[in-house]
Amino acid sequence: MAISIDDIKKLRAMTGAGLADVKKALTEAEGDFDRAKELLRERGLAIAAKRSDRETSNGCVLVKKVGNFAATIALKCETDFVANGADFIALTQAVLDAAIAAQAKTLDEVKELTLADGQKVQDAVTQRSGITGEKMELDGYLTLEGNNIEVYDHMGKHTLCTMVQTNKENAEAGHKVAMQVAAMKPVALNAEQVDQKVLDEEYNTAVEKTKLEQVEKYVEVVLKKAGINPNLVDSEDHIASNINKGWLTEEQAKEARELKEKAAAEKAASLNPNMIENIAKGRVQKFLKENCLVDQEFQFGDGDKASVAQWLKAQDKELEIVAFRRFTLVAE
Repeated sequence: MAISIDDIKKLRAMTGAGLADVKKALTEAEGDFDRAKELLRERGLAIAAKRSDRETSNGCVLVKKVGNFAATIALKCETDFVANGADFIALTQAVLDAAIAAQAKTLDEVKELTLADGQKVQDAVTQRSGITGEKMELDGYLTLEGNNIEVYDHMGKHTLCTMVQTNKENAEAGHKVAMQVAAMKPVALNAEQVDQKVLDEEYNTAVEKTKLEQVEKYVEVVLKKAGINPNLVDSEDHIASNINKGWLTEEQAKEARELKEKAAAEKAASLNPNMIENIAKGRVQKFLKENCLVDQEFQFGDGDKASVAQWLKAQDKELEIVAFRRFTLVAE
């Protein structure tokens, strides 16, 4: 049967699908709009299944606050071309609007919500996948509830969003702290909130790094005393290269290897455990200062070296951060 241009436009407006896809679906459905919509949905499912192993490293992240409820959500896709499309951003916004209206607590709840056009959220995402031919998935659904919440879309680029809640109303301070969260990517509000597993990993890494540094320093001293430039023998690749260049002889290379092995074993066996522990603890404290929000150096003050907590106290002696959220699709 003949499909009119008006019918094509009508279904395109309903689904957002391309003209060719709409016409094909209407033709196959013999003009039945419901069946045509179902065909478009099935095409989206087929594409999603076919591209299930693809990486969705691009997308759109949006944040919104209404009253005492704020949320951020990401709709992920494969390419920045699709991510920057007006229809893709509009769909992300529609999903976020529905989540805010329902005050949804989890991503699974969001997927089951119904959009203003009557579609389920997950069906709308699947359909958009069929339209673009790219894998898409929802991710990064975070919420904050309560008073004094400020939200921030970093540079308005829809790739990094933050939310910050303070104990007292101060929109300007809250906004600046939200910018701090975006720029400095804290892992926790304060040291007490850092996961013990993270602390253990940082400590163990610091111990091994400290041991390695102590051994390397000793080996350098031994090599220099033997008249060997440590930079010429710091790896097997460099040794081979420097022999080829005539900067080392085979005999010198052999001597350097023997000295390095002996010196490393001697130093490793005589390391002071207390010294290693103290240096490692210092490194963990440095990690906490750089990664706990209240202890970070505030980046948006008047040029002083105040921490975030100190800067907040300067604005209002009772002002504190209650919670924050951060989500980004940008590799960091």
